[in-house]
Amino acid sequence: MAISQETMMFKRNQEKPNVADTIREVYAALQEKGYDPVDQIAGYLLSGDPTYITSYDNARTKLRRHERYELIEAMVVSYLENNK
Repeated sequence: MAISQETMMFKRNQEKPNVADTIREVYAALQEKGYDPVDQIAGYLLSGDPTYITSYDNARTKLRRHERYELIEAMVVSYLENNK
């Protein structure tokens, strides 16, 4: 069996989850744990401190897959689209 001298590329097919779906999932996890989701998400967005988000149901990990500016941008777009 001959060994190829070509470099092989391994690609992961790991697509980033939808920002809106992530925000909804995190919101639900915060609510389930008895937190005020709006206050907690706002605290995270303003400070960057991930401890504002519960680790319950991997909410913290899910939210940190996105940059904070992506989250803010999605929220602004959603707000403007729904409040014309």
